[in-house]
Amino acid sequence: MNFPLPQNEAKRIKVLWQYDILDTVPEEVFDELAGLASLICGAPIALITLVDEKRQWFKSKIGVTISETGRDVSLCAHAILQNELFIVPDATLDDRFKDNPLVTTSPKIRFYAGAPLVTPDGHALGTLCVLDNIPRELTDDQKQALRVLARHVMTQLELRRRARELAVARDDCKKIRAELAKSRAEISKLRSQIGSSKKRPAAAKTKLSARKRR
Repeated sequence: MNFPLPQNEAKRIKVLWQYDILDTVPEEVFDELAGLASLICGAPIALITLVDEKRQWFKSKIGVTISETGRDVSLCAHAILQNELFIVPDATLDDRFKDNPLVTTSPKIRFYAGAPLVTPDGHALGTLCVLDNIPRELTDDQKQALRVLARHVMTQLELRRRARELAVARDDCKKIRAELAKSRAEISKLRSQIGSSKKRPAAAKTKLSARKRR
């Protein structure tokens, strides 16, 4: 498979899997953000993509029915190499994409604009992108809107990740509390047993003293 790789690819992939987002069900908040990108940019196709080792998977999709493509035909694989917008005004005139099956056959991409989804520590996980079947450009306002929406997508990914981590932490706390309660019960039981064993010799001594007095 032939596609460009970020310099920090191994770490980027590790971070991507930590978000536990790949192959999850559609979520309204992501669909709304993709829908806004499509509306604002006047594009028939909008995608929230996540690029893993061999594919680009769509967390949200407007205007297409497929859920993923190979990374080797992914324009987003190029977009994640940078922190700024990646724009292809006419894919048929770009040597990198003119023979791409997504360009030569359905959905016959001509225009592409992708804003990378960058984590707080600088890893581009995928993109919020818009596509069209005709060559075109975005206005400055549309470009800015795409950047802002991409930041909102990343914020939602962060919130989703934190909520999952908190849920795991709560489960861990419950397990720890249960283990502590079990330990306390066992310690209390041991103390009772030790206390009983100390009382028995004392009782035996009392009986022995009574015999001697007789």
